Amino acid sequence: MKLSQGVEWGLHCAMLLAQVPQGGLLRRDALADHFGLPEAYLSKHLQAMTRAGVLYANSGPKGGYRLARDAGSVTVLDVVEAIEGTAPPFVCQEIRQRGTGASSPEECRRTCMVSTVMNDADRAWRSSLRSVTIAGLVARLPGSVHTRNEETLPQLAH
Repeated sequence: MKLSQGVEWGLHCAMLLAQVPQGGLLRRDALADHFGLPEAYLSKHLQAMTRAGVLYANSGPKGGYRLARDAGSVTVLDVVEAIEGTAPPFVCQEIRQRGTGASSPEECRRTCMVSTVMNDADRAWRSSLRSVTIAGLVARLPGSVHTRNEETLPQLAH
């Protein structure tokens, strides 16, 4: 499975927003500058995260973004699904029932083994991502990053 770069961008932005002082907002351009990202492309991902309820957006001159919920309740899966959608990555086409090697209807009463394995893997992957929160990721940041963000974020937030 390949995820878009938007997932990485969204997760890092969510982690940074989790460190903004209470009640503060970060503008889109500040987020883009912080990570050296193209603002127009980042905007698309921030909007998707806002629509999904991961971020709160306020427009206008004093506008910006913040997490919509406490960082301890926003999961990595929330961000992934906001960016990539919730559709399963595998859709069984039941090819076992086609072509010259087609299985009989009796042989296909049970769910396809390939589909079962892929769906089990998807559930495990989602469960793993659901178990990690943005607060948990922030806690794993090196101390030097925390210190730098504590020094710079108050000037960027409004």
